[in-house]
Amino acid sequence: MLDALSDRLQHTFRRLGSSGKISEKDLDEALREVRIALLEADVNFKVVREFVARVRERALGQEVLNSITPGQQVIGIVHDQLVEVLGRDHEAMRAAGDGPTIVLIVGAKGSGKTTLAGRLALRFKKEGRRPLLVATDFERVAASEQLQVLGQQVDVPVWVEERAVPAVDVVRRAMKEATRIGANAIVIDTRGAVALDDELADELAAVADEVDPTEILIVVDAMTGQEAVTLARDFDEAIEGTGVVVTKVDSDTRGGAVLSVREVTGLPIKFITTGERLEALEEFHPDRFASRVLGMGDVMSLVEKARDTLGERDMKDIAKRMRTGQFDLEDFLAQMQQMKEMGPLSGLLDMLPGGGNLAKQLGGASLDDRFFKQSEAIIQSMTIEERRHPDLLNGSRRRRIALGSGTTPADVNRLLNQFKDAKKLMQAMTTGKGAGGLMRMLGL
Repeated sequence: MLDALSDRLQHTFRRLGSSGKISEKDLDEALREVRIALLEADVNFKVVREFVARVRERALGQEVLNSITPGQQVIGIVHDQLVEVLGRDHEAMRAAGDGPTIVLIVGAKGSGKTTLAGRLALRFKKEGRRPLLVATDFERVAASEQLQVLGQQVDVPVWVEERAVPAVDVVRRAMKEATRIGANAIVIDTRGAVALDDELADELAAVADEVDPTEILIVVDAMTGQEAVTLARDFDEAIEGTGVVVTKVDSDTRGGAVLSVREVTGLPIKFITTGERLEALEEFHPDRFASRVLGMGDVMSLVEKARDTLGERDMKDIAKRMRTGQFDLEDFLAQMQQMKEMGPLSGLLDMLPGGGNLAKQLGGASLDDRFFKQSEAIIQSMTIEERRHPDLLNGSRRRRIALGSGTTPADVNRLLNQFKDAKKLMQAMTTGKGAGGLMRMLGL
């Protein structure tokens, strides 16, 4: 998502930075490109107009025109203004008082509300809570069944009623069930809308009055652009939401909804979803997302994702093996298999500065399956001794491995070179003089 916008902005700033000192005309031409890029990304036109005006005002106020690095200064100003548009500060989930945490999920039909309910239940469970999922959507075919399947996947109970009854009656009985089983995190899935009418608004208001939710999360589908943003504003005006969740951020979409919804609704973006797996739910950090849009990466989110997937002990063990030179092809294979659990490789590369360009060079959408499957096949065609001692791999062994893995000797050589480069980089990160800050970030 946002690849086209990111590419356009980076191209504009590279051109601006290559010209030495710039004139006011140069700045206006660059900002015209920024305006066009944002409008093509389906960002709300009022948001675009105010954004470009603020960038221009700050650029002129900071005497960028007389700077010897005008391109870098403009990038810094654009980054800061993007953070302002996205909400400035990260806003975490609200903490409940003495009672259970209750999350009411509302939004458009097909926006991913039910899947989000499952994701939140999984998140609560990992935090040591006892979740309960509640189904109140009797309009969409198989909505309750979908929620039950998700509940089975994350091993969380689901309150479902067989016949259509008012949603407020369902949640009233569900709250009694939550008390009986000791649930302390209740996630309520609701009926969606193409356009919010009075009947649904009254239904949701009645549910909110009944349960007094800790959070009312409005779901916005990134693929539907400004229509979703307008509907989110309608939901907020009707039932006073507490935050927004933008789904399908990894999709091939222009992404204007993410850059518009905070300014239009005034609500903070609490989460984004970035894949099909239930674990693909990320807390939203405006500064990190702005860095991704500008191709500057998001190392902090990558570190947090690694911690969640690998675990603290595994990361420290890997670092120790790197420092002592014991990191071998078995470790390399294990790390690749764990990386798959972290999500699409192209998404991970986007979190590295310049990683988006690297993903394009390596093959775009087909990168993940091809890279992992071929690498696993090659390493698994080696003997244990060869994995532990790659120096044993002479020409005849490499030909045998290529034959056994259905690849070519050139593919085997390529993998071994990647392993050597990765090992050198990892050793430099763990032992180099300049690596202290990164290693403290990782806690290793």
